[in-house]
Amino acid sequence: MMGIPVPFGQFVPIDSPVHRLEPRVKLGLVACLTVVIFTSAGWAGLGVATVLTVLALLLSRVPLHFALRGLRPVALLLLITIVMNTLRWNAADALVSAGSLGVSHAGLTAGLFFATRIILLVTGTSLLTLTTSPVALTDALSRLMVPLRPLRFPVDDVAMMFSIALRFIPTTAEEAEKIVVAQAARGARFDDGGIVRRARAWVPVLIPLFVNLFRRADRLAIAMESRCYTGRQRTRLHASRMRLSDWSVLVLGVTVAACATILL
Repeated sequence: MMGIPVPFGQFVPIDSPVHRLEPRVKLGLVACLTVVIFTSAGWAGLGVATVLTVLALLLSRVPLHFALRGLRPVALLLLITIVMNTLRWNAADALVSAGSLGVSHAGLTAGLFFATRIILLVTGTSLLTLTTSPVALTDALSRLMVPLRPLRFPVDDVAMMFSIALRFIPTTAEEAEKIVVAQAARGARFDDGGIVRRARAWVPVLIPLFVNLFRRADRLAIAMESRCYTGRQRTRLHASRMRLSDWSVLVLGVTVAACATILL
């Protein structure tokens, strides 16, 4: 199984402590990690978040390149974050300067800080989809939104939309990769020329990609309608239950997140 390429966001079926956790617990832990990441004003808080992320990655037994694959789409965002924070006009603490424009030491530190936030957030959420099947994640979301039912909120429909969106992420990535390979075999170049030329080179990829996505969505809608799908009070084949170990992990995660938020 490890030799087969796994698309971004695809569930990796491995027997590990993280895989065996109840999906609601994993959603709660991701929420705790997000709180720690965005409430930390210094490197100490991000250090705690990094340790928790690395520990979860080791316990999940998911290969590192699978978990880090989610950073590819945000690589440009990371670069822009670092550059925009680093470059300053007339910086007093400039490490390197060219006229009035310089590389600020404080700006570089801030850019790396914000980039680390993005890396931890993307890695943590990627680990959630890599260790939880779409069906289990849908079930967890619908259970968490049960209190909204008295308000006539379409809990099951929203949970199903989340499930379909998560399922389409690896499908879209795989489809885009196939189209890129096909276009490259026909002589298309995606790394030549300036920004405008590179953007135009991606047009033959985006058009068939969106056409295939709309066709797939239309087929899915027809299949659901033909099976009389209504989304109201759906039954579950396997009803997951919170065990003592799940409660213990959740309480521990909330406690660590609260301590990190208050003290750091």
